[in-house]
Amino acid sequence: MSSLSSAPDPFIAFKAVQREGWSHFGPLAIFTTPAAARLVRFARITAGQRVLDVGSGTGVAAITAARLGAQVVGTDLTPELLEQAAENSRISHVDVEWRTADVEALPFGDAQFDVVISQFGHMFAPRPDVATAEMLRVLKPGGTIAFSTWPPDHFTGRMFALTARYAPPPPAGAASPVAWGEPSVVRERLGEAVRQLSFERDMMSINTLSPQHVRHFTEHTAGPVRKLVEALSGSDAAKLAAFRAEYDALAAEYFEMNQMRQSYLMTRAVKA
Repeated sequence: MSSLSSAPDPFIAFKAVQREGWSHFGPLAIFTTPAAARLVRFARITAGQRVLDVGSGTGVAAITAARLGAQVVGTDLTPELLEQAAENSRISHVDVEWRTADVEALPFGDAQFDVVISQFGHMFAPRPDVATAEMLRVLKPGGTIAFSTWPPDHFTGRMFALTARYAPPPPAGAASPVAWGEPSVVRERLGEAVRQLSFERDMMSINTLSPQHVRHFTEHTAGPVRKLVEALSGSDAAKLAAFRAEYDALAAEYFEMNQMRQSYLMTRAVKA
């Protein structure tokens, strides 16, 4: 187990807010399910491999990998989501081991997994260097690390940046999650610890009636947006109205024919 797991964590309170904020994520899984299949294929997961899914949420990527015959462990910071993940695996008739865990202190020994994946999960850890080190630590030499992240130049990345402008600043030292959507940043963070680094961009489509419906949905499901709206609803109605107006204008840029289309980045590398 990592020595980092016993070190004092300066972000305990911050992670508690994250844990509660993302506990309502469940309905968003309807949109991330197709992307999970693409990530599993991109990671080249096969039967018999031991796979760790970081930030499992409701389990869509972990279950997709398990249905291929992989031996999967799914982790998340939010127990409520893992309860939904466990129900989804029961419905799917697959066995997945679910563990409440922080990517910055993974409760596994070194070199335990053939593949480590994360779909829009590890990117929210406040310390990218710690999260990266942990994911690579539990990965076997020659194993594959693969993840999906939101680019800063497309809708979801821009939406999180907009939310951050209206929200209280994060604790000192906490990195922006959307930096994980920049290939140059990913390349720097993985560094010499990997080889055969490759990237692929794909598109996600969301059926919705209007840009305002998108906002309404994320206000109830997406952790940072939900927490912001909760805070402003009771303290600053004018600021909340301004945020909603900017959100609607941003969403309208990606809305056409009752669909939102947004790009995401997939990364794959082999541990050196």
